[in-house]
Order: sequence, then C-alpha cells, then structure tokens
Amino acid sequence: MHINELQSRRAALFDKMEDESFALVFAGKPKCLSADQDYPFESNRNFFYLTGINQEGSSLLLIKRGAECREFLFISPYDETKEKWYGKKLTPEEAKLVSGVNNVLLTPYLTSRLDRLLRQGIDEEAPMGLGYFDLSPELKIEEELDVKAFVGSLHAIYPGLRVVDLAPMVFDLRAKKSEAEVGCIKRAIEHTKAGLLRAYSLIAPGAYEYELSLGFFQASQSSNALGGLSFPSIVASGENGTTLHYPNPQSKLKEGTLVLFDVGAKEEGYCGDISRTIPVDGVYSPRQRQLYEIVLGCNKAVIGFAKPGITLRELNAFARDYLAQRCLEEGVISSYDDIDRIYFHSVSHHIGLDDHDPMDRDKPLEEGNVISDEPGLYIKEEGIGIRIEDDLLITDRGAKNLSSFIPKEIEEIEHYFAAGR
Repeated sequence: MHINELQSRRAALFDKMEDESFALVFAGKPKCLSADQDYPFESNRNFFYLTGINQEGSSLLLIKRGAECREFLFISPYDETKEKWYGKKLTPEEAKLVSGVNNVLLTPYLTSRLDRLLRQGIDEEAPMGLGYFDLSPELKIEEELDVKAFVGSLHAIYPGLRVVDLAPMVFDLRAKKSEAEVGCIKRAIEHTKAGLLRAYSLIAPGAYEYELSLGFFQASQSSNALGGLSFPSIVASGENGTTLHYPNPQSKLKEGTLVLFDVGAKEEGYCGDISRTIPVDGVYSPRQRQLYEIVLGCNKAVIGFAKPGITLRELNAFARDYLAQRCLEEGVISSYDDIDRIYFHSVSHHIGLDDHDPMDRDKPLEEGNVISDEPGLYIKEEGIGIRIEDDLLITDRGAKNLSSFIPKEIEEIEHYFAAGR
C-alpha cells in the first residue's frame, strides 16, 4: 500500500481522537502452535492497516496535542542470532519507507517514551490523561502479556489514566474502502478465480477433495506470488457440503454429487471470498438444478436489495424470507419456519483485511463497504449442500458485484465442463 494511503488513514484516526490524547497500537506476537512451534505471524490487522508493517514486536504511538499530531513507530532491534534462524527484519530506515512514519525508534525506547508522556508530556508539557488502546482480547504484547494486562499495569503506575478502546474507531475506518483497497480486493478475487479454475480441472469421480484444495492453493498462490489464503479452503463434496466450515477434505468425489468450494486468496493482505457449487459429473441433476436455482435467485436478489442504509441484519432477514418463500413454492419445505433447518447462517459479512471484517451488523451500510453475498441450502439427508457467494461493493447506486466474472449460471458451468475445461 502506498505511504500516502497509510498517512491518510492515520490522519483520519487523529481526527477521531480527542485533544490531549495518545493512541498505542501493537502488532502483536506469534501465537504458539505446539511446543516450540509458532503459527505463521501476521500483524494485528488494525496495526497493519495504519502502518503497512507486518513484523512482530512492533508498535505505533500517536500523540495529539492541539494542532500538533506526532507519530512514532517502534520496531525490534537488530538481533544477529534471530536473523540467522528466522531471517532479516526491517531496519528503522526500511520501516520508515514502508509506513511513512518519520520517527522510527527501537522497541526498548517505548517504555521511556510512555513514561515521559504520562508523567510530563514529551516536551515538558502537561501529562496526558487519555489513552486509546486496541483492546482486542487475542492481541499479545509478549507471550504471557495481553494488552488488557499491560493497560492494567499502566493504571497501577498512572492511576489518573483514562483508557478508551481504539479498535471500534479503526474498524469504522476499515469499513469504508478506498479505491486502492477495492483494487486489492478485485485482484484477490482474480487470484481466487485462477485457483478455482485449476481445481475445476481436477474434478472427476474418484478424485479426492484434498487434491482439489491443493490445486486451488497452487494456482491461486502462483497468481499472487504467495500472498496467502483468506482462510483455510473449504472443499466439500456430497454430504460434506452441508457442514458450513468443513475442515477435513479427505473424501473421494462420487458420481452424481456436488462439490462446494468456499475459498479465497489475498492481495496485499486484502481478502477475496468466493463460493461456488459444481457438479462432479459436469451436469446438475433435476433436483440439484431445482435447489441451485433457488440459491442463485437469492444471490441475485441480495445484489438488488443491498444498498446504503440497509443493515446486514436486514439483509439476512431479506435472504431468509426469499429462501423460505421459494422453498415453499417448490415444495422443498412444508412450513415457513422450516427454512431454519436448511438455511442456518447469515447471508453477509464485511470483507477486507479480515475475511470477516469485524463490523456492527446493525450499522447501516454505506458507500465503500465491501460485503459478501452467500445464500445457501443444506439438505443433509439428500447429501446436498449448495452455497453461492460473491463479493459486493456498496455504491451510491446500490451494490456492484466485484466477482461477476466468475461463472455461476448453470448453463455457463455445464458448458465449461462440456467444452473439456
């Protein structure tokens, strides 16, 4: 992300902060997988949004006093032994070039900087009594120290400190995507399509779900230079498709069944999130076609209904009502409320640096939001799970489908397989 974009984000956060206040955001530390093994590290998304830095042990300090807004970035000092084991880390000069923060210091100086700020101000001004902290519960500063515990220790030393959770303020900024962010999401969707087409080429009776998942990974990551996946890929055939977050793609594809893909690739940290449901034989059976057309109709109806002013809760109620009415008409269910047996998730969530960007479901949509559109039907006794998901940009004219170039019409999909893929 260009530094002008990062600087504008920090400026927008300064606008939300009260005068005579500071904000402190941590990148976090790696989470333990087992024993001495850690999960691959990714910075706290709020920190990454503000700095573009993906490096453990980093932190951002913002200070607002009158018309003056000051920025300090703290990064870990050079460690020769760690470099031998884990590779190079950003130097202060490199971190400055990535983030656009001019004042880059080493992490050990953060404590003294905070002490000066809370006791006497940075330049002998009055101490600051208001601090904004990202209080996300999963965010660790050290292996055994989370942000809430850290803030508690500050309170013990500076009892007059007033603490406000910074996370909702940054979430509000993240919700409204800039042109550059939308561009990243579009490219993430393009990488996702590349992965899907590769996976489609492997679909055949007797193939294994994991082979399709691996095919998606290889093609999507070749397309985006190992930019990563939005989430663990869901590749679920037959009855497995009725499990929303099916975790173990070990089953063999069978004739006459469907395979449900819920997958996404990243671009510069931004997520694509696409679902498609494909017939193993290349042709939908009459029953599969009936149910697929209901889900597809709902998917299209949501695109027409989504617009500024609508909440995600209202969007889901609309989708549930659509599916219930159509399933009643087609004899799929016998009562309106029976829809909850075969449709049991929300139709939409925000998308951005997180696949499920953490936004308030009761907040009206606004121009610049990017959301999912993912209705589904799941009939376990028939071994049929169908989900169709697109990524929508909310505009002043309604919703624009960012993933419209990934085929979802029955005729398109069947023609693709008939043509030999």
